[in-house]
Amino acid sequence: MKAPHMKDAPDLRGESEIAWVAALAAFASVISFLIYFRNGDILLYGDAVAHINIARRVFDSRTPGLLQLGTVWLPLPHLLMIPFLISKSAWQTGVGGSFPSMVAYVFSIAGIFRLVRGAVATSGRAQQTASVTAWFAAGIYGLNPNLLYLQSTAMTEALYLALFVWAVVYFSEFLHAASGHEWSSAAKRSLWKCGGCLAAACLTRYDGWFLAACIAGAVIVVGWRSGAQGTWRTVSTFVLLAAAGPLLWLSYNGIVYRNSLEFANGPYSARAIEQRNAVAGFPHPGTHNLPVAGLYFLKAAEFSVAEGTLERLWLFLAVVGFLPVLLDRRLAALLLLWMPLPFYMLSVAYGGVPIYTPAWWPHSLYNLRYGVQLLPALTVFLVLAVQYLVSIAPSGYAKWVIAVLGTAVVIVSYAGLWKAQPGCYREASVNSRTRLQLERALAEQLKGLPPRASILMYLGEHVGALQDAGIPLDRTINEGNHRVWKQPSDPEGLWERSLADPGRDADFAIAFEGDPVWRAVHERGLPSLVIIAVNGEHKAGIYRTH
Repeated sequence: MKAPHMKDAPDLRGESEIAWVAALAAFASVISFLIYFRNGDILLYGDAVAHINIARRVFDSRTPGLLQLGTVWLPLPHLLMIPFLISKSAWQTGVGGSFPSMVAYVFSIAGIFRLVRGAVATSGRAQQTASVTAWFAAGIYGLNPNLLYLQSTAMTEALYLALFVWAVVYFSEFLHAASGHEWSSAAKRSLWKCGGCLAAACLTRYDGWFLAACIAGAVIVVGWRSGAQGTWRTVSTFVLLAAAGPLLWLSYNGIVYRNSLEFANGPYSARAIEQRNAVAGFPHPGTHNLPVAGLYFLKAAEFSVAEGTLERLWLFLAVVGFLPVLLDRRLAALLLLWMPLPFYMLSVAYGGVPIYTPAWWPHSLYNLRYGVQLLPALTVFLVLAVQYLVSIAPSGYAKWVIAVLGTAVVIVSYAGLWKAQPGCYREASVNSRTRLQLERALAEQLKGLPPRASILMYLGEHVGALQDAGIPLDRTINEGNHRVWKQPSDPEGLWERSLADPGRDADFAIAFEGDPVWRAVHERGLPSLVIIAVNGEHKAGIYRTH
């Protein structure tokens, strides 16, 4: 048995390495954010603007409170943003929404480092080999151009990836510590930490629900095979912890909206949006077709790491990376990194979630960012492939050639992404051009309204105009003031009263062609002060209600 000080030394070295990884990740995060912020790019995604304003609405509203979180989007990202959005400047610029993503980015890189180092060490490699391999993986993951852009925004991908990676880290460590017939305290601690990450992931993105179900099933199998006394109490507690997020959200929707599945089949659900926005009236090619749905997701994942001829090379190396996992069952937990593939196959085929890439019909950029969810798998399995090929190489020279070629693949791939601009950035930029043009023109007009004027406005698509103009949301009457628990209708609610009589509570109305306010002002023939028309967007108008 090793002396205590000999056992502790590697742990101290490991903590030091993770601290260095986190420090370098923080540096990369800040530099990337500053570049995109300076160029005015952190609010290109309409969803990023919506996330920021949902969080802001919790305290900046005529009817403030947690019910402003709404449905469809899960609440944790918005709750984490709230403290950073109290500042009006942080709200207007979008900086407040970027902070949680940036912190999550740092944690996810540290998680990739710890996961790979532990996996390589567990497979019997030397500690130095494990550390070098882990540094390589952290570099590939952290320097990915698409992830660097997403972590600069208020999008939810960076936060989810951090929780996803750490859930796999703790589950892997649990399997290693629970290798006998008796689960040690270390194994149980890792299991509770895994459950905590899953609960948070389930309140961040629906991907987490699928992941939690898969890991919970794996824990049940491990518990059944171990047969240790007291195991089922631990397993049951873990399953309840992992299920806490979905149960909370289902209950919230059931109590508030009188429909536990409001987020899935309501008017703002992905399915409803896809039905309204189907390209030229045609459904997605992957609808009710799992293989095609999977191909579209894999193509999006390829775009997240490379463009051109190197795309398929990443997938080939990832397949080679399966070999060491299949040869050593102690690495089985790494297979969980591929959970986004079946989840998005099901989502595209049966959940109304379209993914479009420039390579295939309709040759557009829509939800391309979902491919980033496979970045941890592509990173880890590429590294495993390189490490495995190096280990079986016949000579030292061959080992160096393989290592250099593996590094070259990553460098050339990322250089190509920067040259063409990261796919996620292009997606945000292309899809935001007309929206930003309309919102900026409208914001200039809004700045001329009286400082204390109240405004009736549907915030669904163009809340960015208020954000740009610096008009507090509590000066507006909007759909967030609808009392959703009043069923089937609420004629006495603030939102409904104002639509019925716009001049009763509002001084001005901001309407977009086809929205509820547009219909209300036109039914009453209210005079317009200005009409703004931008090609590709619905007309916007400012109306005097009195």
